[in-house]
Amino acid sequence: MEVQTKTYETPNGLVEGVQTKWPGFNILVVTGSKGFLACPAIDVQACQRYGVAAALVESTPDNPIGTLERFADRKVTQVNEAGAALGLTEGMDVADAFALIA
Repeated sequence: MEVQTKTYETPNGLVEGVQTKWPGFNILVVTGSKGFLACPAIDVQACQRYGVAAALVESTPDNPIGTLERFADRKVTQVNEAGAALGLTEGMDVADAFALIA
């Protein structure tokens, strides 16, 4: 297992990305003080039960996010209720979503 991190600067402050890599599989999450964005391996609806703002980022086995460098170039595909309250919407650019979770 390997863990990598990356900091992204937004107009509203910094957000932190974490990638955990196993052979053939990754989990990627970018967190801010108000919520997080994640690859589809995370259940954002379950996070809603805890009142946590969360959204999923587009990724498929044929076109995975793959790296933290590619994370910001994706689109949001699913948003829980707490995330929607922050202004996160399906289809928005992940780089724009970073500012909302910062």
